[in-house]
Amino acid sequence: MTVSVSNRLRNNPVTRWMWRWLILCALAGLCLQLYFLLATLSLNLWQPPSTAFQRTAIWQNLVQQRAVRWQHTPVSGAAISDHARRAVIASEDSLFFSHRGVDWQALRNAWQSNLQSERVLGGSTITQQLAKNLFLSGERSFVRKGQELLLAWMLEAALPKQRILDIYLNQIEWGDSIYGIEAAARHYFGTSARQLSAAQAAKLAVLLPSPRRLGANPHSRYVNQRTRVIVQRMGAVELPGK
Repeated sequence: MTVSVSNRLRNNPVTRWMWRWLILCALAGLCLQLYFLLATLSLNLWQPPSTAFQRTAIWQNLVQQRAVRWQHTPVSGAAISDHARRAVIASEDSLFFSHRGVDWQALRNAWQSNLQSERVLGGSTITQQLAKNLFLSGERSFVRKGQELLLAWMLEAALPKQRILDIYLNQIEWGDSIYGIEAAARHYFGTSARQLSAAQAAKLAVLLPSPRRLGANPHSRYVNQRTRVIVQRMGAVELPGK
């Protein structure tokens, strides 16, 4: 009796082993996404004390300098100036209140740049930045970018826009070992997040693309020029319910 090719493949130990590993990998991937979804839903109830990005930075400081330097004081949304909200939207994501987590035009532009330069560039919205900081490593790859997009969709589906913005302001990096708007306001201006002026909030927003480099000289000519630009843009940012 002639055994078909399909039967031989099905009965091959190597083929069976490969299928088992594929199934296990698929199940592991599904479990990981379920964890991310539950973690995202829980953000409706609490402010995370730290993020994956912060914990990685702390570990690096501990290994390299044998010391932990970490300035981070999460505050409620009521304790954050609306100037800070307008500033980061004007600087980082002008379409924040109109998109569903991803600015596809910005992503297409970044994709074209990636193909030309053979490296992964930006194009991330505030929601994507939050997803990356909360859950992912600092690795820059297309796989991680894909996970970032999925996490951004989860955040948008699970949380109101205002909640996403407030968590972002409380968790984003604002300088070497400086995290969150409250710590940034006190470090750079000796004030609270609630008391930030428009110009102060704009200057903090200017630091976001490269907080360690720009934060080392927050009164540089570049930072001051960009601050004036952001202050002008802030006037066009409308906050819901304001």
